[in-house]
Amino acid sequence: MKSKPIHTRNASKIAHYGVSLLALMSVGAVAPAFAQDAAPAEPEETVVVVTGFRNSLQSSISEKRKSNDIVDVIKSDDIAQFPDLNLAESLQRVPGVAIDRDGGEGRTITVRGLNSEFTRVRLNELEALATAGGKDVSGGANRGRGFDFNVFAAELFNSLTVRKSLSAEIEEGSLGATVDLRTARPFDYKGFTLAGSGQLGYNDLSKDTSPRGTFLISNRWADGRLGALLSVAYGERMANEEGSNTTRFENAYSPSNVGRFERYSTDGGTTWNAIAACTNANAACNTTETHATNPTLTGEAQKISRALHPRIPRYSRLIQDQKRLGVTGSFQMRPFEGTLVTLDAMYATFQSNRQEYEIEAISFSRNGQGLPKTDVYNYTIDDTGTLIKGTFNDVDVRAEQRFDELKTTFSQLNLTWEQDIGEKLKMKVLVGASNSLQDNPEQTTFTFDAYDVQGYSYDFTNKNAPVFNYGTKNGCTPDKACYWSYTPNTTATTPAASAALGDASLIRIRPQSVENKFATTKIDFKYDFNDTFTVKFGASTKSYDFESVEWGRYTASTNTRDEAAHKAATGVSYSAGLVDAIQADLGKYSQSVSVAGNTFLIPNLDLIRSTFGYDCRCVNQYGTFTINTVNSSSRANNRDAHEKDDTAYIQLDFSTDLGTIPFRGNIGVRKADTQQRVSGYVGKGTTPILTTIERSYSDTLPAMNLTLEPFENIYVRFAAAKTMARPTLASLSPGGTITTASQTLSVGNPYLDPVRANTMDLSFEWYPNKDSLLTIGFFKKDIKSYIQSFTRVVPFSETGFDISLLDGTGQVASTPYTVTQPVNTPGGELKGFEISFQTPFTFLPGFLRYTGGVFNYTHVESKINYNTSTTTTAVYREENLLGLSPESYNVTFYYEDGKLSGRVASSYREGYLVMLAPGSGADFSGKNETFNVDAQITYKLNKHITLVGEGINLTDEYDDRYVAYNTAQGNVVGDLPLDYSHPGRQYYLGFRYKY
Repeated sequence: MKSKPIHTRNASKIAHYGVSLLALMSVGAVAPAFAQDAAPAEPEETVVVVTGFRNSLQSSISEKRKSNDIVDVIKSDDIAQFPDLNLAESLQRVPGVAIDRDGGEGRTITVRGLNSEFTRVRLNELEALATAGGKDVSGGANRGRGFDFNVFAAELFNSLTVRKSLSAEIEEGSLGATVDLRTARPFDYKGFTLAGSGQLGYNDLSKDTSPRGTFLISNRWADGRLGALLSVAYGERMANEEGSNTTRFENAYSPSNVGRFERYSTDGGTTWNAIAACTNANAACNTTETHATNPTLTGEAQKISRALHPRIPRYSRLIQDQKRLGVTGSFQMRPFEGTLVTLDAMYATFQSNRQEYEIEAISFSRNGQGLPKTDVYNYTIDDTGTLIKGTFNDVDVRAEQRFDELKTTFSQLNLTWEQDIGEKLKMKVLVGASNSLQDNPEQTTFTFDAYDVQGYSYDFTNKNAPVFNYGTKNGCTPDKACYWSYTPNTTATTPAASAALGDASLIRIRPQSVENKFATTKIDFKYDFNDTFTVKFGASTKSYDFESVEWGRYTASTNTRDEAAHKAATGVSYSAGLVDAIQADLGKYSQSVSVAGNTFLIPNLDLIRSTFGYDCRCVNQYGTFTINTVNSSSRANNRDAHEKDDTAYIQLDFSTDLGTIPFRGNIGVRKADTQQRVSGYVGKGTTPILTTIERSYSDTLPAMNLTLEPFENIYVRFAAAKTMARPTLASLSPGGTITTASQTLSVGNPYLDPVRANTMDLSFEWYPNKDSLLTIGFFKKDIKSYIQSFTRVVPFSETGFDISLLDGTGQVASTPYTVTQPVNTPGGELKGFEISFQTPFTFLPGFLRYTGGVFNYTHVESKINYNTSTTTTAVYREENLLGLSPESYNVTFYYEDGKLSGRVASSYREGYLVMLAPGSGADFSGKNETFNVDAQITYKLNKHITLVGEGINLTDEYDDRYVAYNTAQGNVVGDLPLDYSHPGRQYYLGFRYKY
């Protein structure tokens, strides 16, 4: 699968928005321009005091220039300087950084092609991890090491630093970059400071108006030796997403099912031809080979059965009600000369309650013997073997509402003591802890169903705008209650007959939570030998605790209507169960929604909850609503991990001359000892067994950063280091399933080694003046190992699991087991380059001299051999590293004249792979290219008040995801639609105040 080229539409978009900005700035600057033309010419020596955005750029350039390491910095000298919704959107302005959006706003970052799992984040110099929930298609709840930046408002921070090269004094754990987030402190300001902002936002898709505001107060006392600061940021946002979804594609006749199509017609449904069922569900029922134990299909029957079709084609609408609160506090004191004590506190909540409305055909996702089948006619199969269009009889249609109550709560407290010990020795002690709880106390899915619908059709001729027709049931359409039913089966009186008639309606209850805790103690020393050499050394201990919990209703389907069976199962009688009550008055318990111009009924979850109390976690007169953590659908997400990292380092910093050439840098080594303890449930039949495994490993990580200044204001930097990134938490879990009868084990791997790499950087930087920068950087990472899922046969003793799991089976340590689990595999080379240029256009005439630009471009290459097979015979396919976009860039044009300020920022990210083997026989899932444009304009009324207007996601960019196949049935296709939805544009109007 090849990466898609940059569309020409993006070039036109850049031109369009560039022209729009110039027009915007022209209108705002007409009066000043005419005034300048009428007035006498200003003397050339006039000094212009730079403030606002341009001043922030100057500060960023200065920080980059002074650093020994290769870094990029974003500065915010004033509260609310960033126009972005959250931190991720601010970070995308950094060269080499690309973001992934969820719900229309940035969530995670990729640095130089390495996704968020390879990036570590430090908040006020201490490692932290904040995680949030998300759409299923974009990863759902974050149970990994990647940081979710959408938890925090950008306004809470006054500097963001992306460290692309490592030095020994920086904590280990990243391959991509270390991101430093720093909140404001009172000693950042000269004295009393009061600042704030207020905005009203509007989303053009949800039609919702929401507030957003910030506040900061800071002061210093005792001749500046004491200071305190408080900042608050709060915002609300009601976001809608609408579009289509397929939940992947599948073959109608594949190893996991017996055939979804029963008959086909080539004359519009007048005459029908049978399609034979698979007679051996454990074999590959319809590969391109012939199997003696299975039917041999020919002609149209073979063509249809081998075709890929959408698994659950549907329209969907997602509503997110977001509330984001952040509070930071800081106290600083300098009681004695050479002593500085800083106490930083941070608290943040990100609530994003989510409702999903969907109407879908579920018949195309069924597997197994004895299930009802569908007839197909008026169909089209394209040259990739995909059934892109068809009309169907006997289709089961489902209307679904899912509700998620989501809230992330983050807190951190840390104390820093900096002490001069004599004239040459300095000490710094940091002690702190953070806690991030991602809580999902309610995740409920409720469905209505229509069985055996006639005349259902879908048409994916235009894959991004599919057309669905839901036929009729009982002479009714989906916007009528008579179309739907809510039952544990249709008219069946036995479970077997129910299974043959269709899937039961759902009431799925699945609350869950993810918690991450860090506790760190660090001590660092710096000794200045002389003006040339400085020695740095130190040690730290860090503990990290991760816990994932998921509960589930023991059975996801509706309760039986048979009172005797209900009483036997629960000990409780009922007079009118939930099923009977809803079915008897389905219209009462439904609500009408419209998605993509289609109106249909869905369950009214609020009314059903308040009437029947399904959230009681109990057994009541309406049914059994208890939950537990060990049922088969939940146990995989019940796991925890504890990590203890003890580290020490020594580093030599130097600044001297090589002849007449200034030469500076650092060289050092870091030693890291890691101890891990991970736990998870191994399902042994119907009985889960909690398994805990401990291990430890060590890494020695040398690092070097060198900087030459061969000409004034021109720097040549070289960096080299050994780096490591610890394995993902999901892959480390020993949880999974052991089936002793078939001697199979499908689990995580707690014995995984970190992903290790040797890295090199070479950059050339030119600083023509304090406003301008041109950088060309080259980077290379020799990734020594990667982590993939493999299937192999080994003696049970080599799996690393306790032999007691075989108790009572008669099996022994040497018994061969087919094991599917993640393992360390060969990695590959990652290389690329990035170009960054920023400058004010002071050479232009008239008002245009107040304009400027920031331009960044990154190119990355890295190929990995992926095993796409689910059997013990490996099948390799070379593709891009997961999360790697070969091309990305961002362009910002700005205008600033002291009164009027404006900027338009655009960012492009080429398509990238998201997941290997996402299910349904797919090799990969991925996301197509994105191009986002954000804009801001401000007007300074006076020295205290500034008016602000902002536009976020002005292109209303679609979340465009795909799946790719290379199947045994002969389907080779790289871009079948997975999800295609858009969130709308976000606008803000408001003010800023500073005293």
